[in-house]
Amino acid sequence: MKFLKIVKPGIHSLLQDSGRTGWHSMGITSGGPLDQRAFYWANLLCDNPKESAALEITLGGLVLESEVKTSIAVTGAEIPLTINNKPAELWQSHSINPGDRIELGFARSGVRAYLAVAGGFQVQPVFNSVATVTREGLGGLQGDGSPLKQGDLLPCKQQEGTDQNSLWQLPSSLRPDYSQKSITLRVVPGYQEAAFSAAQKQQFFSSEYHVTQDSNAMGYRLQGEPIKPSAETMLSEGITLGAIQFPPDGQPIVLLNDRQTIGGYPKIGSLLSLDIARLAQLPAGATVRFEPLPIEQAQTLVADYQNQFHPDQRKPLQTKD
Repeated sequence: MKFLKIVKPGIHSLLQDSGRTGWHSMGITSGGPLDQRAFYWANLLCDNPKESAALEITLGGLVLESEVKTSIAVTGAEIPLTINNKPAELWQSHSINPGDRIELGFARSGVRAYLAVAGGFQVQPVFNSVATVTREGLGGLQGDGSPLKQGDLLPCKQQEGTDQNSLWQLPSSLRPDYSQKSITLRVVPGYQEAAFSAAQKQQFFSSEYHVTQDSNAMGYRLQGEPIKPSAETMLSEGITLGAIQFPPDGQPIVLLNDRQTIGGYPKIGSLLSLDIARLAQLPAGATVRFEPLPIEQAQTLVADYQNQFHPDQRKPLQTKD
């Protein structure tokens, strides 16, 4: 087995795959990449199954040194990428040779970038996944949920015959725009909306909220005019990805991949799954608004996305878009 060596781990870099499923009954959360679309594309640009283990790099600062002949792709946040001190493009794959130095600067827009390697990182899974959940001490390189650190060796496969003909790019028209700092997110109302008065629901869908510094992979904490529903707590129940809960202080929290599996705060609804990446790429201080979305429309949007997301959208690197 060959390796990519961590020279500098950056601010917060984690190993991720598509996450753990089927373990909520044991209190084990899903984990996985916050920007699933960018994560999938990083893998597809390396000819990997889209769920393969890759790196999630928050804000940047990662430096790697290669001990292997392979190819990589970096997607997600707009972040300077250099290979051997030469600028390299995001959203496309690059040939890498032993001794090459791969450096990611710091994000200009967006928050999270994804680095995939051909064949995926070869790491032992914990509960059927290598996804890193620091809060639960699960997954990652050592299996204990710890972020990557200087000197870590990331196992990967030697790639034979890597040349320009095996490299891919994603057309610019299909790449997300992370430059917006004020966005509107779609919410599917849930049955607990009955705990909120008509005036409170109108306030929620007409207010502007700011992303706080306390936001992370467990949940994005927002700040705005507080909303306190009639019941401060309810019977605990399973929590879905994107659930928007209101604790006693009245400030909404959008629960994400590393969320607790059960909870009892009132929830006005759940964020459309397609909008989770847009929220997770917002920095502290950015603003969000919400709009209601009927569940039938949500199902149609998700089905359309799944039908459209296909490796055939890639182009050989020589092709200009």
